[in-house]
Amino acid sequence: MSMLVDPAIYPFEGKYAQVHGHRLHYLDEGQGAPVLMLHGNPSWSIYYRNLVLALREKCRCIVPDHIGCGFSDKPAGHDYDYSFMQRAKDIEALMEKLDVSEPVTLVLHDWGGLIGMAYATKNVDKIARIVLLNTAAFHLPERKKFPAALRLARDTSVGSFLIQGFNAFSQGAAWVGCKRNPMSKALRKAYCAPYDSWGNRIATLRFVQDIPLKPGDRGYNELSDVQEALSCFKDKPALICWGLKDFVFDRHFLEQWEQIWPEAKVHRFDDCGHYVLEDAGDEIIPLIKDFLAA
Repeated sequence: MSMLVDPAIYPFEGKYAQVHGHRLHYLDEGQGAPVLMLHGNPSWSIYYRNLVLALREKCRCIVPDHIGCGFSDKPAGHDYDYSFMQRAKDIEALMEKLDVSEPVTLVLHDWGGLIGMAYATKNVDKIARIVLLNTAAFHLPERKKFPAALRLARDTSVGSFLIQGFNAFSQGAAWVGCKRNPMSKALRKAYCAPYDSWGNRIATLRFVQDIPLKPGDRGYNELSDVQEALSCFKDKPALICWGLKDFVFDRHFLEQWEQIWPEAKVHRFDDCGHYVLEDAGDEIIPLIKDFLAA
C-alpha cells in the first residue's frame, strides 16, 4: 500500500510474508534472542518503534502488523476472518516462515495479549518470557463494567459509522491514549495513517465487534480456553508495566493478572494511560532491557 509515514518517526524497512492468502507486513530487526511484539487496536507496529531501536543490537525484534493494520493487507470482511483466533494462526504461520527455533519473549499490548496468549497456549515450550503492557487474555473481570464508548462502537450502527466513516477509534485513541506524554500532532497522524479510508478501517471496527462478552458470542469459548491455559505460564518470567489511567484496561485487569501470575514483576505508572509505552517509554524500555538480560 502507498501509506506515507514520516521516516523520522518510523525508520524501518519492513518485510512481507504471504500468510493465509494475504500480505502480512512485519519488522525483523537485529540478531540474537527473538522478541515477538504484538500490537492491539487501533495501533500497529509503530507502537513498538522505540523498543525495537533499543533492543535490536542484542535481540531479534519481530513485529508484525496484524492483517487490516499498519502496512499489511486490508481485505474486505468476506475475504478474511477478522477474529483473534485467526490472528493467532497468522502469528504461528509467520513464525514458522521465519524459522524461529529459539524460545521467544512475548511483548503484548491490548489485543496483542489475547492474540499472543492464544498463540502461546499452542506453543508453550516455545515461550521464554512474557511482557504485558495494558492488555488482557481473559474474560471481563467481574467488577469491571464494559465501557460505554466500547459498547457504542461494538453494538450500534452509529458506532460502526463513526469508526469506518470518520476514523473515530484511531483518532480518539491517539488523543486519549497518552496521559503523561500526549502525542504530538505528527505522531497522531502517523498512528492514524493506515486507516485513511472506509475500507482501510475495517480492522479497527472488527476488533471492537469481536469482543466476546457472554456465552454465545463468537470467540467466547475460545477465550475461555485461553484463560484456562494461562496457569501453564505461571512459572515463566513475566514483567507487567501498567498505565493506571487506562479507562478500559484499568486496575481490575492488572489485579487479575497478579492473581494469575503472582510471581510477575509489576510496575505501575499512576499518571499513564493506555499507550503506556508512549507515556513512559523512558522508564519501561530500561525495565524490559534489564528483564531480558536477567
